[in-house]
Amino acid sequence: MAKTKQGKRDVDAYTIKGTNKVVRVGDCVLLRPADTDKPPYVARVERMESDGRGGVRVRCRWYYRPEEAKGGRRPFHGAKELFLSDHFDTQSAHTIEDKCIVHSFKNYTKLDNVGPEDFYCRFDYKAATGAFTPDRVAILQVRDAVQPGRPHGPVRRMQGLVPSILYGNDH
Repeated sequence: MAKTKQGKRDVDAYTIKGTNKVVRVGDCVLLRPADTDKPPYVARVERMESDGRGGVRVRCRWYYRPEEAKGGRRPFHGAKELFLSDHFDTQSAHTIEDKCIVHSFKNYTKLDNVGPEDFYCRFDYKAATGAFTPDRVAILQVRDAVQPGRPHGPVRRMQGLVPSILYGNDH
């Protein structure tokens, strides 16, 4: 383990309290919000270190849900879509509820079953300015209903449905 400032040490792994799930740097996690009526926050763990008092602190890079970003949720955003932001901060590891997986859009569309832990990301988001990268992507409009247990939103095209291709840049 490498030493960090003030005698703190980098931590290789953290076991989520009450589980046997181990979190490592690079993993995506769900973090408990202060307002229990809100869904958990989603972040990628960039670093873990002891806090010098027996606890663990995690440096997180936040994912935003469309409704949390400038412009809000749009019809073309999928139910499980997230934006990788340039927003970082440090949290107590005790706020980690669970691990999750944030797939690329391409890999998400190949999933046979989408679980509650599966999300996808196709945009980077600059939290201070509200800018997105890329600023233009193919958007799928699907006319058929969602099949239970299958991906939601634009990825429904993988279920043999015929989409109309639209192009949107109206973030």
